[in-house]
Amino acid sequence: MALGLNVANPEETCSDENCPFHGTLGVRGQTLDGEVASTDMEKTVVVEREYDVPVPKYDRLMKRRSRVPAHAPPCMDLEVGDTVTIAETRPLSKTKSHVVVEVHGGDE
Repeated sequence: MALGLNVANPEETCSDENCPFHGTLGVRGQTLDGEVASTDMEKTVVVEREYDVPVPKYDRLMKRRSRVPAHAPPCMDLEVGDTVTIAETRPLSKTKSHVVVEVHGGDE
């Protein structure tokens, strides 16, 4: 158990200062689960999560989607389609305020 969260430490090690396991970055606030939608940027992944919103007029649910940029530490191997847990942290850049803390696996 690390970080005050119930997640396992990655098997690899890294020298990234912004790694919550091997660096000095602390996590706080909420944790979110989602699927990796893009790995095109260096050290950043885009995590997409779907959720349902009620529409009272039609008495139904509507699907919504949000995309959250998150820091990807080098000690984690991430690919598009992996299900991950991200945790909130201090702002790392203009858009990044989350870091990947656990990988649950890919599309099965």
